[in-house]
Amino acid sequence: MPKIIVAIDGYSSCGKSTTAKLVAKQLNYPYIDTGAMYRAVTLYFIQNHISLTNPKEVETALNQIQITFRRHPELGRNDTYLNGLNIEDEIRKMYVSEKVSEVSAIAEVRHALVAQQQRMGRVKGIVMDGRDIGTVVFPNAELKIFMTADPMIRAQRRQLELIEKGDLVGIQEILENLRLRDHIDTTRAESPLRQAEDAVFIDNSLMTLDEQVEMVVRLADAQIASSLRRRDLNNLK
Repeated sequence: MPKIIVAIDGYSSCGKSTTAKLVAKQLNYPYIDTGAMYRAVTLYFIQNHISLTNPKEVETALNQIQITFRRHPELGRNDTYLNGLNIEDEIRKMYVSEKVSEVSAIAEVRHALVAQQQRMGRVKGIVMDGRDIGTVVFPNAELKIFMTADPMIRAQRRQLELIEKGDLVGIQEILENLRLRDHIDTTRAESPLRQAEDAVFIDNSLMTLDEQVEMVVRLADAQIASSLRRRDLNNLK
């Protein structure tokens, strides 16, 4: 069976990661959370007091960072590891969220992580979500999705996630954080967030999670079937 790359881009807290995880599970593909990779770098920079305006310091720090993903057997999720330490819960906290877009805008950071992400997708058969997957990381991906949702709905979803982790944050603070991140993500010079011309646009403001997953899986199945037909036709030539 042919394998494809499913690239899911979109705004923060629009549900793309949750959707991507479930789509990967149904397709039996690995899921790569690129947002977690940028959060891991951000955490390292914060913990080690790395100056974001010092290119040499940033480059040295990047050479000391190793990011991996491991399956959590009890929780059934992929956890993010930074230099061998599980940082999955720490990188979801607000103090990391407040800095991640700024760190992600640094060209050296994006170059380093994009190269790593492209290595992960060499054999295809993956679901990857982020900000520039369909435009920069995998511009030739067989299926590209661009997701968004109403800002208030995104803020409410984010607040629920934080509450589940025992983090109480006001809705206005979350809205302001999302507004700032959107601005940085869409206006940065390096790999800005934008919809690829051939991406399928999904506004999931009024969609259930099951509806989102079903829609993306249906699109993926169609692409896999198309790839299979092309392969069969080439074998007949």
